Amino acid sequence: MLFDTYIIVDWSASTVPKRGRDSIWICRRHSDGEEQLRNPPTRYAAKSLLAEMIGAAIQRGERVLAGFDFPFGYPAGFARQLGYHDAEPWRVTWNEIARLIKDDDTNRNNRFWVGAEFNRRISGKQFPFWGCPASKEGVHLGQKFHKGHNEKTLAERRLIDCWMTGAQPCWKLAYTGSVGSQSLTGIPVVQALRDDPSWADRARIWPFETGLQEPTSEARIVFAEVWPSWWRDWKTTQQHSEVNDRAQVRHVARVLAEEDAAGVFAARFAGDPSLTGAQRAIIESEEAWTLGVVERRPRKASSRLPKAAK
Repeated sequence: MLFDTYIIVDWSASTVPKRGRDSIWICRRHSDGEEQLRNPPTRYAAKSLLAEMIGAAIQRGERVLAGFDFPFGYPAGFARQLGYHDAEPWRVTWNEIARLIKDDDTNRNNRFWVGAEFNRRISGKQFPFWGCPASKEGVHLGQKFHKGHNEKTLAERRLIDCWMTGAQPCWKLAYTGSVGSQSLTGIPVVQALRDDPSWADRARIWPFETGLQEPTSEARIVFAEVWPSWWRDWKTTQQHSEVNDRAQVRHVARVLAEEDAAGVFAARFAGDPSLTGAQRAIIESEEAWTLGVVERRPRKASSRLPKAAK
């Protein structure tokens, strides 16, 4: 087996402490089948809990996979348009998000301001980030989708988002499926966990630091992007009255552990075999990929846009 402990996290960008539906759910599953489900009310509490889980596993000499359900990257060119020409665009993007995001222990955060600031630097207008409450709308951030991607150099979706049915664009900061806000509040947490001095030399971000392949044995802690809805059969294991988010993290943790035990999990790290060399280079340096996606599942076109912010 590749891993001993599997941690799957359903994230939330809520501005207030919250439990239950549409909040943070964490499932930690051990290779022996032991399972723990937690529902921390804030991102601050979730970060502390995840550090405890990872630290305990490392002390036991185990190898850990930690999966988070938000995009780890942005469409190619994002870092360059922010003014960075580094060889590792994903890293400068993560550093900049972590520098700008303010997120306290009660979940109050400035994610809409950060989206507006990025828009100001990239376009001077309401592009590419969009979606916010009326109180947060301004010159550089609008409530509605701007429909500007056909006229700009940044794509609306990453390569992986075009592979998956229902995947939302990372620019979307509000409304149902607002993964943009989850990334802005989640990436700084993953970065802090990855860089924890207790294990930083043994931690890696897949596929940015590992390549689009099975991580080598020196990576004792592997952080990856996951999308629980990719596993369409999660409802078959949902318990009566169980919150969807709870059921999903529990299901994905179990599936990955079972695939690992069966010796077929390693192939999940390679992505879709049909990807070209150029596409793999973009994925490994900037856009990231979703663990488990090894074939294309086309996105369904949507004819409607949400009108109200959460």
